[in-house]
Amino acid sequence: MRQTQRLLRKSFWGRSYEELARLSNIALKLEGIKGPSGPYVLHDFRGPDSVSDCKVMSDADIGGFSTAHLDWVSQAASSRTPTSPDADAPATPYARFHGTISNELPPEKLEIKRSGYAGWRTQDRPPTIFGRSLWDIDPYTYLAVRIKSDGRSYFINVQTDSIVPTDLHQHRLFTKRPGEWETVMVKWNDFVRTNHGFVVEPQTEMLRQKVKSIGFGLTDRVPGPFELCIGRMWATNHLEEADVDETAASHEGELKNRHGETISWRNQ
Repeated sequence: MRQTQRLLRKSFWGRSYEELARLSNIALKLEGIKGPSGPYVLHDFRGPDSVSDCKVMSDADIGGFSTAHLDWVSQAASSRTPTSPDADAPATPYARFHGTISNELPPEKLEIKRSGYAGWRTQDRPPTIFGRSLWDIDPYTYLAVRIKSDGRSYFINVQTDSIVPTDLHQHRLFTKRPGEWETVMVKWNDFVRTNHGFVVEPQTEMLRQKVKSIGFGLTDRVPGPFELCIGRMWATNHLEEADVDETAASHEGELKNRHGETISWRNQ
């Protein structure tokens, strides 16, 4: 029975039914007038299939030597760790993004000048009877992520259904307690539009009604191992859910414009 239910959810009609139920719930609660009644879960890792819905990338795709993996950690394994995604609740499954960064260049590809990156993102969601499956996060102010970081310089990457498919909206993942679970919240309006690692000028607003994917990237090019654990990602209007409030922080990130000037997140 469980296998049948899983296949139904993955089918075209199963996805269409879930989307119809979601839209009907919005209409019944008058959320279009009153605003959303609760958070909007974008992706979590409650089941083993959840990591299959994600795409892992690294410089190995162009001949480099970095490694990257996204593994699902079950509830049983999670309960054996010192901290869980919710410290005051039973341990829950999560995804473990890990590997090793190498700056070594592929000797047979002289056109490659830089190496040393890894990342992952959610896959493009398959269509339903209502058309392409895109997240509409316009009614929400914040992106919230439940993570456990190793303290390295990660970026949150958001891709929309824009006319420039290589554009990304990026924000540094600032954490306060590396090695511990925490909830980080970032204003959607604070993301910076980039293309191939450079800030795009002039900046344009994110297409918040047409979000295609969300993920994380590590581009600090520091050789060695990395590990980032992710419990879930959701859109919300409730700042009190955060352990780390990016709206109250002033940081300089690693993003630069084409003039070499460093981007300050508060100024965006």
